[in-house]
Amino acid sequence: MKTSRYILITLLMIGCISSCSDDFIEVANKETLTDSSFWQTEDHALQALTATYGALHGADGSKWTFFEEIYVAMAYRADDQINNTAETYGRNLASFSNTTEDSGPNNIWKTSYAGISRANQILEKVPNIEALSQETKDVIVAEAKFLRAYYYFWLVTGFENVPLVTTFEVELQNLFPEQSESSVIWSQIEKDLTEAEANLLTEHAAEWKGRATKGAAKALLGKVYLFQEKWPQAEVKFSEVVAMDYALLDNYADNFNGNSENGPESIFEVQFSGDRSNGNDERQVFNFEISPYAFGGWELFFPSKWLVDEMKTDVDANGDPSERVYESIFFDDPKSDMYSMEATAKIPYSDVAENLNNPNYFKKYSFNTDEEFYNGTNITLIRFADVLLMYAEALNENGKTPEAIIEVNKVRERGNAVPLTTMTQTELRNQIRHHERPVELAMEFGIRWFDLYRWQRGSTATESIKSTLEAHNKPFSENFQDKHIIFPIPLQEININDKLQQNPGW
Repeated sequence: MKTSRYILITLLMIGCISSCSDDFIEVANKETLTDSSFWQTEDHALQALTATYGALHGADGSKWTFFEEIYVAMAYRADDQINNTAETYGRNLASFSNTTEDSGPNNIWKTSYAGISRANQILEKVPNIEALSQETKDVIVAEAKFLRAYYYFWLVTGFENVPLVTTFEVELQNLFPEQSESSVIWSQIEKDLTEAEANLLTEHAAEWKGRATKGAAKALLGKVYLFQEKWPQAEVKFSEVVAMDYALLDNYADNFNGNSENGPESIFEVQFSGDRSNGNDERQVFNFEISPYAFGGWELFFPSKWLVDEMKTDVDANGDPSERVYESIFFDDPKSDMYSMEATAKIPYSDVAENLNNPNYFKKYSFNTDEEFYNGTNITLIRFADVLLMYAEALNENGKTPEAIIEVNKVRERGNAVPLTTMTQTELRNQIRHHERPVELAMEFGIRWFDLYRWQRGSTATESIKSTLEAHNKPFSENFQDKHIIFPIPLQEININDKLQQNPGW
């Protein structure tokens, strides 16, 4: 479901215009949607659903909100990235000097609640649309519950104690909710995903590719169990995903170059089309953000030295870096190459080494698809390789280390990395945490930070984020305090709603 379908519609109750005189006949304005004139047809329901998906781009539907605010806030604090300190984007977050007024966390908050509000409207209105079959209602409601759960996942992992809103409110006195304990939010997410899974489709028709499926609900629910260290439940749910028709792509790079959007490895993606007609601007811009100045890019952020050094240990049978390394980063190596804005073929690192401002660059999503370097490549939020690694983690914590190694090796072997052999539970845990997941999933939508977050918040082999950042030479790690484990509640929300309590330390 491409961004062209992400039509952000406003579904607000508006008052009727009264007549000045009984001599005049009141005629409804057919150009204005009202609460009573909308919610009548399947098209209306699908437009509302599209708006709920549209919040994935940001509360305002802008790609800039997604890439420069939401992504930056979720990714810049982790040890797999360093930001370009000459650029202002996320600079405070990356240096752990952010305040309650930084825009990134505020946009995550606004975007999440925008999506939740739209989902709540669907849950209230769609069951009463007489023109819909019960099956269609069930599917649309299930997708809304999936999306509401996903947005609450952003909130609970980012802010922890947040307001739980499960109805669409229009009365002013109901618009200032209190916060709920994070355990309550996690329970609601589990409830939504369990109910969604029951009615979601296994696959959508071609024109609706990208909509949430049964597999997406299972995968996200497994991830939710993982974050709460409910290891047996996580193992079961991930095993159900593994038993479905998902598969690792033969070519690792096809996850990021548009060649297999919504394909066999994809479980859930943010949809982009690249359409720039009629005033649209539906590009995804990672290729600009990560590419060197020498290639016409903006080089907003880079792979950290720790990540590059770790990747160099991920080798094939000949002792050379694996395919997933070559397709993830651009680095000083005879086989390393990357697309340039000025060239249709990849350029070897050695050809431009003297013109680079940084020794290493990310390569994922850098692919050139036309002469303007613009593209509409989707951004994956959950893919099958991630599920296999989470499944391996659950198996290992359940005392099934040999079975876990099998799942890890599926991911390694796809990228031509030599398979793992015998390991203890502790050795495999460390391998998954600080090699397999960062090497396979580097740069991918905040995954690394929230892995660090859950390993600190958990009780299984707890790891201090600060210690990890310091060990991996994260710039400004000396500034990290316990308060930085989560975002502050945005100051403007505190100012509006006096029932909100600020997170500790902020």
